[in-house]
Amino acid sequence: MTYQFLSRIAEVIFDHIAADQAVFRAFDAKGEPFFEAAKGVEEVPGTAAAGKEIGEVLAGRALEIGRPVLVRDLRQDPLFADLEIDGNGHRPRSVLSYPWSLGGRPAGLVFLARNADGRPFDTDNMEFLTLALAPAIYLLRKNGGASPAEPEPRGTDAPAPSAFMGEAPSARRVRVMIERVRDTDAPVFIAGESGTGKELAAKTIHETGRRRGGPFVAINCAAIPEALLESELFGHARGSFTGAFRDKTGLVEEASGGTFFLDEIGDLPLALQSKLLRVLEERKVRRVGENRPRSVDVRFVSATNKDLDHEVERGRFRQDLYYRLKIIAIDLPPLRARPDDALLLLNHFLDEFSRTMDRPRPFVSPVALELLLHYPWPGNVRELQNEVQRCLIMAGGGPLILEDHLSPKINPAGETYSRVSHRFAEAKADFERRFLREALVRCRYHRTRTAAEVGLTRQGLFKLLKKHGIGARTSPAD
Repeated sequence: MTYQFLSRIAEVIFDHIAADQAVFRAFDAKGEPFFEAAKGVEEVPGTAAAGKEIGEVLAGRALEIGRPVLVRDLRQDPLFADLEIDGNGHRPRSVLSYPWSLGGRPAGLVFLARNADGRPFDTDNMEFLTLALAPAIYLLRKNGGASPAEPEPRGTDAPAPSAFMGEAPSARRVRVMIERVRDTDAPVFIAGESGTGKELAAKTIHETGRRRGGPFVAINCAAIPEALLESELFGHARGSFTGAFRDKTGLVEEASGGTFFLDEIGDLPLALQSKLLRVLEERKVRRVGENRPRSVDVRFVSATNKDLDHEVERGRFRQDLYYRLKIIAIDLPPLRARPDDALLLLNHFLDEFSRTMDRPRPFVSPVALELLLHYPWPGNVRELQNEVQRCLIMAGGGPLILEDHLSPKINPAGETYSRVSHRFAEAKADFERRFLREALVRCRYHRTRTAAEVGLTRQGLFKLLKKHGIGARTSPAD
């Protein structure tokens, strides 16, 4: 969670819900606010709060109540009656608040107030506030509610903040490895499933290392026909074969002074594997049709989603080349192995694509967020990136990404909820579904912890889950 993210949520809430006074606070473990945004909070002396801000007094009471509150008229509400707040003139009359807690202590609050001359808050305002706060509360709770650490100052050689993002131990190990190898010339081998960010890791090694002033040249060994691959890699002399009308510099030569990235190295034909091995050992290339070798100064980085040990055993990849390329190995974890990073990446892509598409940055509804965080992401980070772009298009510039904006593979049942119901039974059932889903997401589907948090027995929780057709996924500690 970043200050920028919290600030944007506060801006969305303050812009969408008109209020004369507005406060957004998040507290650390010591009860001290580490984030605060406010609007229109002015000192107004009152009978019960002489010398203090009435807005602050009301916000304090809202935090004490500890649950969401919608008050249309302060003069008639017993929760605030003892404060003797007059609703006349410029003093607050209608209040909307949403506090949340962590481990039994207050962890945050959004408080909104309207004066007597304004229209009272309504249930639509409360619904929007609940939806807008859901991702922030979820992430704050995942982080333990603590203040986000201040970013450490980075030198000019440090990786960019968006380079291989993630807070999981496996993601941190990748960043540590990149930092250790970026200034060496030893070949680096990157292994990982499709979509895990192999080329991003290679670019980060290049752009943060001492070779960043040179070119970064990449080739996908599986995308070029075998008959053309040798010429692409090493170049050719004019007349060396039909169609060679001029001399051509190979990609390895073009990368001299920089980094050459061989993606899908496992698909390199055996005949070219021996020639690549010679280049690695001699640091020289020989163009097709020439006898004269040319010296090159290149740092080689290779990657594949294949099991090269298995390919070596089956004779499809040279063992000597394998060991020459794999002097330093970096394994990229799949996204399903670091599920908590999915939310971090989701917010990163929402920020990035909203900016490039010149649209307001939307937030994700609780149900849509649950579906996104529990999807296994077989296509890894690339699939998540594509899904965010699709959601932004389907949302059409609206303030929220809803469950019906998700692709069918993520929301196969087509789950959706009506925004407004005028029948009591339907509204109650809709509230129960939303309430249970949010609680399950907060507790990572630990049903015992969920039941305790919402004040139900396990049996009572199971009955409600069954009643509303909510699949209770299992968790290791359940």
